[in-house]
Amino acid sequence: MADQINASHILLMYAGSERSRATRSKEEAQSQIAEIAQQLQGGGDFGELARAHSDCGSAQSGGDLGSFGRGQMVKAFEDAAFELNVGDTSEIVETQFGFHIIRRTG
Repeated sequence: MADQINASHILLMYAGSERSRATRSKEEAQSQIAEIAQQLQGGGDFGELARAHSDCGSAQSGGDLGSFGRGQMVKAFEDAAFELNVGDTSEIVETQFGFHIIRRTG
């Protein structure tokens, strides 16, 4: 099992999620992230979708979070990311920050 992985993500925050400045409701965020997931399943470009929609500062780099190890991310995010094979994309993952779609890149 890898000690360090690389991943990118798309994060949609909502009003009330941790560190959020978003004004969308939780339901709106959930609906929007589901639409993004459908676009990815249809062959959409992960980096382009991250740049266009993600509320994380990593959006500028296509969602790239770089390398991280266990214990560096919140548990739900970490568990989902470490379960992926390189090149795979997660289902929608909810954390206290909002809704994520994660792609393992290394």
